[in-house]
Amino acid sequence: MNSQLLASPGQRADMSPGQLPAPVRRNPKGRFTAQHRRRMFRADMLTVALWASLAAALALWLADGGVSTVGNLTQAVTAVGILAGLAGMDLVFLMLLLAARLPFVDGAVGHDRALEFHRKLGKPALYLLLAHGLLVATGYGMAEGLNPVSEAVSLWVLVPDMWLAFVSMALFIAVVVTSLVAVRRRFPYEFWYFVHLLTYLAVATAIPHQFSVGGLFAEGTWQRWYWLLLYIGTGAALVWYRVAQPVLATYRHQLTVRRVVRVSPDVVSIEMTGLRLNELSGSGGRFFVWRFLAPGMWWQAHPFSLSAEPIMPPSGTSNGRPAKEPTLRITVRNLGAGSARLASLKPGTKVAIEGPYGVFSTAARSKDRVVMIGAGIGITPLRALLESTPFAPGQATVLLRGSSAEELFLGNEIMELCRKRGATLFHLTGPRSAHPQSAWLPASAGSSSLREFVPDIADADVYVCGPTAWAGEVLAEAKRSGVREEQLHYERFDW
Repeated sequence: MNSQLLASPGQRADMSPGQLPAPVRRNPKGRFTAQHRRRMFRADMLTVALWASLAAALALWLADGGVSTVGNLTQAVTAVGILAGLAGMDLVFLMLLLAARLPFVDGAVGHDRALEFHRKLGKPALYLLLAHGLLVATGYGMAEGLNPVSEAVSLWVLVPDMWLAFVSMALFIAVVVTSLVAVRRRFPYEFWYFVHLLTYLAVATAIPHQFSVGGLFAEGTWQRWYWLLLYIGTGAALVWYRVAQPVLATYRHQLTVRRVVRVSPDVVSIEMTGLRLNELSGSGGRFFVWRFLAPGMWWQAHPFSLSAEPIMPPSGTSNGRPAKEPTLRITVRNLGAGSARLASLKPGTKVAIEGPYGVFSTAARSKDRVVMIGAGIGITPLRALLESTPFAPGQATVLLRGSSAEELFLGNEIMELCRKRGATLFHLTGPRSAHPQSAWLPASAGSSSLREFVPDIADADVYVCGPTAWAGEVLAEAKRSGVREEQLHYERFDW
């Protein structure tokens, strides 16, 4: 393990964790307190909105006099089926909005956690929709003296638009099944992504029977208008944020590949030029979705973070020569067939862009002190974050983990930034530790803990980026060291 302390610009010393200086004194309130409170308030409002939406969906049936229609078991079964359908479709709306990359949602909880909750809602939504179909068929069958299967066939054949509801159910089942981790890993990302697009078709085919069957959404009722507005609002959000905004961003920035630089045998940096790149400044650590418009590659989406803040050269000319073009950079490791092909990109290749997304940035800060911990290619977003996030000399610590010094990608750039900004830097290299609670560290660190590297880590924001299993170990260690959940900011690295 190589430990290096860069306590202030120009100062350098080799030190072990136990030799660290006393923590820097800070204003107890901190400059990020108000920002953190606003973000937590937005997160609370999202929780309230979620439960209010579900309650409103169920209230549609109650406001239509639903309770008064339940007089026997047959009617009770049908009523529960209707309620299950309303709740299930409301969860589908919420899932779509969580995946729509709404700025309010992204700024409150981040893209990763929004999608994590999106995935968690998938099974409950499917179970409720399945219960809806089964219970309604059972209730109608009981009223007509038919078993559920015979009633389902009758509904398919005799009731207008009902066959579309069965198609919708089949599509929902296909989407949820292919979203299971065990299933998803068996197929290429592109196959899973295509199947996932069937969600929109599933929602579209579910619409007709909701308005043509039963009286809950009859013409002229406020329930009908409420449900229609949910469809229209959700669809408009998806079209604007998932389609229109990326097209506008691509046109606005006119990104073009400038050059591809080999960092290591399996890592390259892709430098791009474009227009108005100053609008992307301060995005260090956040990720964009990139599409390189080259033959055979244009349809592949790559979620990568910036590895350097956009460089904006001085305007005008220098020695009679035009000023250099503004540039930005991502650093990519060969983690699959798609990312491997990026090394062969030619200068001049056009680039489509979406983003930035996530809260792996200054926007998530709640404390004056900051700790950045990265491993492998997950180090590169920390380099951009280190460049842009505010801190005073002595208030930042950076820990870089790799099996060898060669795996500390962009390590020299990070060392120079730490030297200029007065951050403490640790290089943690070597084979994994056998100690269960410090497996994220090299064996040479023994049973060291995060507190030995950063004594006041409980009063710091901790940013973690690296392989999923390794990051999980670091996050668990941070929690054991007294770091609260809202102070932990991590970027999944399992593209």
